[in-house]
Amino acid sequence: MTGNLRTFVLMAALTALVMGMGYVIGGQGGAVFALIFAGAGNLWAWWNSDKAVLRQQGAMLVTRQDAPELVDMVAALAQRANLPMPKVYVLATDQPNAFATGRNPENAAVAVTQGIMRVLNRDELAGVIAHELAHIKHRDTLTMTVTATMAGAIAMLGNMLMFSSMFGGRDDQRGGGLAGLLAMIFAPLAAGLVQMAISRTREYEADRIGAEICGQPMALAGALAKISRAAGQVVNIPAERNPASASMFIINPLHALRMDRLFATHPATEDRIARLQAMSGGSYSASRVPSAGGRDSGPWGSQ
Repeated sequence: MTGNLRTFVLMAALTALVMGMGYVIGGQGGAVFALIFAGAGNLWAWWNSDKAVLRQQGAMLVTRQDAPELVDMVAALAQRANLPMPKVYVLATDQPNAFATGRNPENAAVAVTQGIMRVLNRDELAGVIAHELAHIKHRDTLTMTVTATMAGAIAMLGNMLMFSSMFGGRDDQRGGGLAGLLAMIFAPLAAGLVQMAISRTREYEADRIGAEICGQPMALAGALAKISRAAGQVVNIPAERNPASASMFIINPLHALRMDRLFATHPATEDRIARLQAMSGGSYSASRVPSAGGRDSGPWGSQ
């Protein structure tokens, strides 16, 4: 099953969960209401999610005047990916990480942390930016926004079902008390697992396309290894305060990185690196990343 088909199937499962929870609460009318509610939430998220997540993470917009080599690198890679130039943001955290957001390529943004510019060399940083541009190119930022909104709607419907059961408002003819209890407990859990599965699927594909954009799979592999090692040692306070945004980052930014892999928002870093190694045969290309300045190292320094 291809990545796009798998994502479609998983999103269909989320839609079914939304409607199922609505049915348990209010019958056929409840199912329709739940679907309309989730659709309205997705519409709001489509217009506002990028601004919300950038604000939550304390992102600072930078221009070529502020960070010429970083902005030039993003511009060169965006041109190579045949994408409009996204806005560039910097996050004031020492944890090396990055994410992309935006409802479409014309309204996209790439955000990198101060820590990632210190830890990675030019080629590795370019690999990370190319990965984020791959998310933009395939509109993964919109997909993840929709899935996060639907998962949130299912969690809220679970809370509604709990209160409905407490006050005797649920119709037992729609499956009985046990069915309602199981839906209340397991539907939000299942929604979270589906959301994580979609995120993991999208990360593998973004690694592949990002490696093609930057032309150096092993540079991206090296970046993933460095970020993964450092992410667990540095607390990203904005991300910890807003854990729902974790799936947007290239590596899980939350400090509890050793959770069971079933509940991980990202594939295992070793698996991602192995796939990138297979793309390149394990060798590091000597070709350089395009740079308007023609230099091999940026303000983050060479490693």
